[in-house]
Amino acid sequence: MERRYNIEYLPSAVNDLNDIVDYIKIDSPQSAMNYVDKLDETILKLEFFPYMGVAPKDIRLQRLGYRILIVENHLVFYVVIEYVVEIRRIISGRRKYSFLL
Repeated sequence: MERRYNIEYLPSAVNDLNDIVDYIKIDSPQSAMNYVDKLDETILKLEFFPYMGVAPKDIRLQRLGYRILIVENHLVFYVVIEYVVEIRRIISGRRKYSFLL
């Protein structure tokens, strides 16, 4: 049987997720919920495939062990620590991100 990793969200990632939902809800509450479902579905894949995200181009983030999962217009930044996938940030792919992490 495959090892299942635990997924944990840091408070910063929870805040990011809340901000995303609040922004989308302005135009369409249903779209906001659908998008959260899509994010959640994709992130849950990390339970069995923790290294499926790509390594960032930023050398500093690579050294810190970050990986990036791309979900539509957002980047999910995470690290794998033993058997925990720690979701650290969820930000728009249009933003410069190195200063945020």
